[in-house]
Amino acid sequence: METWWKCAGFKWDEGNTDKNWEKHGVADFECEEVFFSQPLVVRHDPKHSQREARYYALGGTDRDRLLFVAFTVRRSLIRVISAREMTRRERRFYEAYDEQEGPEAPSGL
Repeated sequence: METWWKCAGFKWDEGNTDKNWEKHGVADFECEEVFFSQPLVVRHDPKHSQREARYYALGGTDRDRLLFVAFTVRRSLIRVISAREMTRRERRFYEAYDEQEGPEAPSGL
């Protein structure tokens, strides 16, 4: 199984290129910035992994936006499925993670 931290770049398909911007006001470059920020919280998403392994990332952008990014890995490339601003609950978890260097994700997150 390919792992996200060994990825060599991003795969953007025509179906997703503008979707995050139109739905959530998140540009593609912002999605990519999340993976280069610290702290970066990445978790497996078993609930949405029926056909392929899916993950979500919590991280910041260069403009300090806190984003939730759902993604999968295809041939060593990160393929973003969806991106939006973090909810209050996700933000609290992310901020606690930053302060405590890695608590367990609460159930349902």
